[in-house]
This record gives sequence, C-alpha cells and structure tokens, in this order.
Amino acid sequence: MEAAQPPRRLSAQLTFDKVAAVYDDFMGRWTRLYLPALRRAAALVPGQRILDLATGTGEAALMAAEAAAPASVILGADISLAMLRGAKAKLGARPIRLAAMDAQALACRDAVFDAVISQLGLMFVPDPLAGLRECRRVLRPGGRLAALVWSTADRVAWFGALAEELTRHLPARRTEILQGVSLGAPGRLARLLGDADFAEVSVTTETQSFVFESFDAYWGHIESGAIRAGLLLRELPEDARRAVKDRVRARLAPFASRGRLVMPTEALVASARR
Repeated sequence: MEAAQPPRRLSAQLTFDKVAAVYDDFMGRWTRLYLPALRRAAALVPGQRILDLATGTGEAALMAAEAAAPASVILGADISLAMLRGAKAKLGARPIRLAAMDAQALACRDAVFDAVISQLGLMFVPDPLAGLRECRRVLRPGGRLAALVWSTADRVAWFGALAEELTRHLPARRTEILQGVSLGAPGRLARLLGDADFAEVSVTTETQSFVFESFDAYWGHIESGAIRAGLLLRELPEDARRAVKDRVRARLAPFASRGRLVMPTEALVASARR
C-alpha cells in the first residue's frame, strides 16, 4: 500500500492536477514572458545537465533545451502527473526526460546537475527550505540555481485584489490563498537561499504586464479554475462569488486602458551557486 502523503504535499499535487488542463490558456500564456529573465539568471551554456524543478507543462524545460543545445541533458520534474502529461504532449519527441518527483525529496544522485532552474514553482513547495537544500544537493560544486517566484500580492496586480477579496470570505484559507506570493516578502527568498548554504546569492525583479481584452475575459480565466484561487472561488455560494467579482472589478478599474486590462506583474528572479 502506498504511504500516506503529508497534507500540504497532497494539496499541492491535487491543485495542479486540477488546473493542468487550462493552465497554459491563462498562466502559461503570460509566464512565458519571464523566461528570458530566468535564462539570464541561469547563465545556461551548451552541454549542461539541467534540472527544471516544478516543470509544469514544460515551458522552462523547452527554454533550457534551446539554451543548452547541443548535447544537453534536461530533466523536467513535477509532483503533478496531470501537468507532466501536458508537458509530454507539448515536448513531443524532444530529448527532454520527465519524471514525477517531490521537490523536498528528489530522486536524483548527489552533484549530478550543472544547473537547476525553477519558474513559478518554488513557492508551492510546502517546505521551500527543504526544496532548496535538495536543489543544492543535486548540483555539482559551482553549479547554479536560478528560480523565479512572484513578488508580494500588491505587486502582482492580477492576483492581489482577487486574493484579498477571497480572504474576506474564506479567512481560514488565507495561507492557501496567498501561497503563490509566499516567497515575495522583501529579503525572504535571499534568506532561504543563505540558510540552504548557497553562495553568490542575487535577487532581482522582473516586471511584465498581463493584458486582457476586458475584465470579463480576465474573470473567465479565473472562473475556469486556471489557478488555485479560481478553485477556491467555486467553494463560495453564488451571491458571494458575485460580490467578489464586483469588488475585484472595481479594484482593477485603474488598470483599464482603452477597454483592456493592463496589469503590471512583478516577479523575483534569484540566482545562486552551490
């Protein structure tokens, strides 16, 4: 019989299994804009062995394969089997290996990778320090980690208003609602990297804009369940869902431009060496 999984790990796995089918329609569409920043932070070169941690649907793994070609070895690891199925369909015959792994207990030998990259996944690891220590373990001496996470909720415009309004209705779920920005507090990511014994730690910011043709287009993606907050929204009664929608619409009005929503979204880009 399979051993029971810790609740927070199981929660993350189930969440991403649920959002996998529509993830690229919303998150994948915009998070691709941050890949050049991740690539610069990783300083990838041809021939490297690279782990893409929390690979999701494989966008960062694709970037790594291009940056480190030829003769690179790329492994995309994720806890969600549904996400990995999406990645497999996207990657096709490309020489990128995919595997189901827990970021807190990687099924990899010590000192096997030249680089570990992670785009918008580290904040969902239940114990991010344990995840970072695993990243360091599997890196060769001198190997580099590059990770991208969301900044604070107030700097992630498309998410901040939604998160605050959801929390009004689901105060007991506050930690879960805000997990996507849980590493965004000033200094937190750098401290975690230091605690994991990384050297040459650098954390910079990268801002891109999420653009939607209308508020309703944006809200349609939220209601589709493309992110955890959208799944939590479904737990509310209809009148509460309407209230959340109306309040979020009002709060996002300053980002309207010629009918569209243009929402600046800040990420933190970390780089460190073993």
